Amino acid sequence: MTDFAARRLTMVDTQVRPSDVTKFPIIDAMLTVKRENFVPDGQREAAYVEDMVDLGNGRFILEPRTFAKMLDAVNIANDEVVLDIGPALGYSTAIAARMAELVVGVEDNEELATEAQSVLMDEDVDNAIIHTGPLDEGAAEHGPYDVIMIQGGVEQVPQGILDQLKDGGRIACLFMDGELGTVKIGLKSAGRVTWRHAFNASAPVLAAFSVVDAFSL
Repeated sequence: MTDFAARRLTMVDTQVRPSDVTKFPIIDAMLTVKRENFVPDGQREAAYVEDMVDLGNGRFILEPRTFAKMLDAVNIANDEVVLDIGPALGYSTAIAARMAELVVGVEDNEELATEAQSVLMDEDVDNAIIHTGPLDEGAAEHGPYDVIMIQGGVEQVPQGILDQLKDGGRIACLFMDGELGTVKIGLKSAGRVTWRHAFNASAPVLAAFSVVDAFSL
């Protein structure tokens, strides 16, 4: 029988801590949340690999290092409301829920959304909900948000998403330019978001956040 608790510890000790992520709430959440329960049954053995978990149909779970460093950069507080865009089966939502007051996950795939909500309930995550709708529309009815995270690569971020961020709030996005990616943290002040470089990473671009080629015959 696989010792997943030992694998969680190894993930934290070999992928998270060496990436200079040492905040207790992040370490505690990543040691506690059972990542293997947020992947399809046939991929449980691959849940803790040092890579993304490919769920098919252009969806995936970010590699632990990238996600942990995003969490470190946005620094979620326990009285904050978080918008988690594209959590797939809900792993990132469950992790954020260990740190925040409330987390709203947004999934455009109804099947994924239903399963994610079910897993969150099974795991006793009672301060998170999954909202079904287009990823690039967010969930304005539950906002505004202190923190917004997008669980995949982006080429653009719609103004409608930025509008859901509170003044003083933070947004973490992995901007992709071809094969190269940079996680940037946006800080909203006086209604305007300014971006700073956080670290380099890479992930497939989520279709909802790609730049549509305007060229046509």
